[in-house]
Amino acid sequence: MTGAEAVQTLTVTDRPPSIHPQFLTNQDFLPMLPFQNAVAPDLSAVNDLIIKELHSDVGLVENIGHYIVDAGGKRLRPILVLLTAKCLEYREQRHIELATIIEFIHTATLLHDDVVDMSDLRRGRPTANAKFGNAPSVLVGDFLYSRAFQMLVRLGNMDIMAILSDTTNVISEGEVQQLINARNPSVTEADYLTVIHKKTAALFEAACSTSAVLAGVGETQKQAAWQFGHHLGLAFQLIDDLLDYEGDQTTLGKNIGDDLAEGKPTLPLIHAMSQTEGAEQALIRDAITQGRLDHLQDILALVRRCGSLDYTRRKAQNHAAAAEEALSTMPDNEWRHAMMELARFSVTRTF
Repeated sequence: MTGAEAVQTLTVTDRPPSIHPQFLTNQDFLPMLPFQNAVAPDLSAVNDLIIKELHSDVGLVENIGHYIVDAGGKRLRPILVLLTAKCLEYREQRHIELATIIEFIHTATLLHDDVVDMSDLRRGRPTANAKFGNAPSVLVGDFLYSRAFQMLVRLGNMDIMAILSDTTNVISEGEVQQLINARNPSVTEADYLTVIHKKTAALFEAACSTSAVLAGVGETQKQAAWQFGHHLGLAFQLIDDLLDYEGDQTTLGKNIGDDLAEGKPTLPLIHAMSQTEGAEQALIRDAITQGRLDHLQDILALVRRCGSLDYTRRKAQNHAAAAEEALSTMPDNEWRHAMMELARFSVTRTF
């Protein structure tokens, strides 16, 4: 069935209540990790609020919204809100709303990303654009953005609204810059780091810093929360880009070599090009320029031989260590320890 045909067959009653078994991946059967367990009751409340706030009189909006939200994932960004609030001894309940807002912004970016990248697999199942079509996916992404800002108005904190409005603008810039960089083998490591900061780390920073604002702490702890999110976000994206070259498709829930197929010059390729010359370098440059996978195995061998995967992993480990260091000024409690576990998980994970 094509995306257009799928749209035509949907009605208001076609609202999926949960993930269909055929879409479950290995991730869905893993036990909860310590950092997830630390905020399990609050995370359950976030999931309930997500379902409530997805309500729309337009059935297709709910269909696509549920489809991508029900896919699960790690819920890292809302978990960061919850962990930071708990660590900073926040006693009220509005962090549940803030975590939901952050997740809606993230989900909107996923919908838009998959259209731009023409991706057809995410979290082990077809992307929303592959199932429903590009136009509905973009429009529902817009719905989620606007719902997030409706909720922000209800939250009523101008400092948080300022952070998140700036953050969504930065994310958009990162998307455009990544589009410009696509199929350009001359992208430098500095260019790459700028993009992953804007596309990924910026929302991690916002999740932690807005939670610190909500908790009403001083500038030192606000800055510590921002630093934690900054370094954690960079570590996560570096490992994501590494796993595109050494991960397992079933575990990852996406196609191996997707970045190369899209002509994305990520750090493993950038480093490998700096370590090669002649025909080997030309092979990588051509693959980026053409977005070709016909020499994927040769390129995988090159990035391993050049130590490019180890180089990328070391960069990620340095950021994870910096994230842990940023926690030193925060209260020493179970949630701080859970955040330390999250920093370690960021560089040891396989999905």
